Amino acid sequence: MKVHLYPLKFQPILKDKIWGGDKLRTLLHKDSATSNVGESWEISDVEGDTSIVNNGALKGQSLRQLLETYQADLLGAKHYNTFGNKFPLLIKFIDAKDDLSIQLHPNDELAEKRHNSFGKTEMWYVMQADKDANLIVGFNQDMTPKKYLKHLEDKTLTDILNFDKVKTGDTYFIEVGRVHAIGAGVLLAEIQQTSDITYRVYDWDRVDAEGKGRELHNELAIDAFDFNMPDDFRVAYDTTENRANDMVSCPYFTTKLLHVTDAVLKINTKDSFFIYICVDGEALIETEHTSEFLKQGETLLMPASIETYKITSSNAKLLEVYV
Repeated sequence: MKVHLYPLKFQPILKDKIWGGDKLRTLLHKDSATSNVGESWEISDVEGDTSIVNNGALKGQSLRQLLETYQADLLGAKHYNTFGNKFPLLIKFIDAKDDLSIQLHPNDELAEKRHNSFGKTEMWYVMQADKDANLIVGFNQDMTPKKYLKHLEDKTLTDILNFDKVKTGDTYFIEVGRVHAIGAGVLLAEIQQTSDITYRVYDWDRVDAEGKGRELHNELAIDAFDFNMPDDFRVAYDTTENRANDMVSCPYFTTKLLHVTDAVLKINTKDSFFIYICVDGEALIETEHTSEFLKQGETLLMPASIETYKITSSNAKLLEVYV
């Protein structure tokens, strides 16, 4: 017998990284014994890394099992018609103790042709940043393939990259084809298409404990670049309390900031699931039959079949995401 759907939490999938730190453990309270956890995959349907329910009657079931069982009740009818038993978004928290590699992601067409995957359009919300921490997004001058390849060959790539000093709340929209990297000292939430396809073009010449550098993908990357992108990656948004403030809207996801200081009634008219990522404080989310607390560093999936619910807090900031 099918259980009625309810707000779902999942067991974080923790990823040790050469550049990872301890903020996911110390600030977001992820259960890890290691000191180099770079990523916490909060909701994932990536092959080999499918999320497992961590609350309620469906605890222990995988996201893939839920999709097969509940279909449109979980995703929404239009999304189930489009995606079938494949969840379209990947939600992460990322802690960069050291700089990530300079990289970019392919578009849908290239990713499908080469990797049988979605592309990887993504956005970042900075949750915490050390003094003088930065992100690399785009170039600091007009760029051509010839000029880019010359700097890559001369090992002067960083001379042409755009470095942005960041603080809590800064938000970036990273389209496919745009060069980027998360800098040391940044903790952020990432919303992206379900894809694990990354083309590294430079990794700061670092090596692992065995003296080996990580694989680079420059031959693949050159065809994935869009050298004519405008510098429109910084996201401006309102912070009006107790309403959903527009942040990013693209064909793959819509994200809004919800700063809750009272009680907010939500009515789902989108025929879509909703995801809530708590980036500050804590909130109570109540449906007709159930309730869940959502604390900083936690993520919740609201099935499409739940039409009405209430979010209550004295002071919480949530990223509200749907397709």
